[in-house]
Amino acid sequence: MHEAEVESRWEAGPAVALVVVLQVALALISQDQGWQLWVLPWWAWLIPAVPELMLLLALAWSRPRHRLEQLGHRRTAALMLLGVVSAANAVALLALMASVMTGREHDGTELLFKGITVWTTNVIAFGLWYWGLDRGGPVRRREPDPPPPDFQFPQMENPQLAQPGWHPRLFDYMYVSFTNAVAFSPTDSMPLSRWAKSLMLVESAASAITVLLVAARAVNILK
Repeated sequence: MHEAEVESRWEAGPAVALVVVLQVALALISQDQGWQLWVLPWWAWLIPAVPELMLLLALAWSRPRHRLEQLGHRRTAALMLLGVVSAANAVALLALMASVMTGREHDGTELLFKGITVWTTNVIAFGLWYWGLDRGGPVRRREPDPPPPDFQFPQMENPQLAQPGWHPRLFDYMYVSFTNAVAFSPTDSMPLSRWAKSLMLVESAASAITVLLVAARAVNILK
């Protein structure tokens, strides 16, 4: 339990904080430069920051985390807030697609900043989804009799190559998310359950749209 708390506070917390920093920075720059996200104003980037800050509190701050644990709702609350973050980022991606397809994007630096923010949020959000759902979450999978694995890590196939008692941490799930977003397919860790395959499919699709559409347009503008 203590190890799961450390992982939640010092690994998941900073990951969410990075997303908040990116979105707030983009909002402030958009206000200064007069940037828009399709027909949305500059402050649209601040809307996801509200549930993200609530998620950060649930993950990293002792008092609300312990209160939710006492009520038995900490994991449910964290997953619900993560769902709101993912939905908001999906809306941002759709708005960015509409902005590109309607010819509203004429500044390569602006488009790259928007694309990087959406893509990074996508990677971190899905890494948190994998971490929070695999084998019932970080607490449940450390119990003596956890559920069957949803991801097959190399260390699970070859335990002689891993340290005794090895189990995946948040960084391992972030690596799975990053490589899936870059390669558009699983790399070293394979999804086993249907929900894991579904999430990886959605992440790959979102990443492909961001990279192939947004980045390609930005490169053409910069030329």
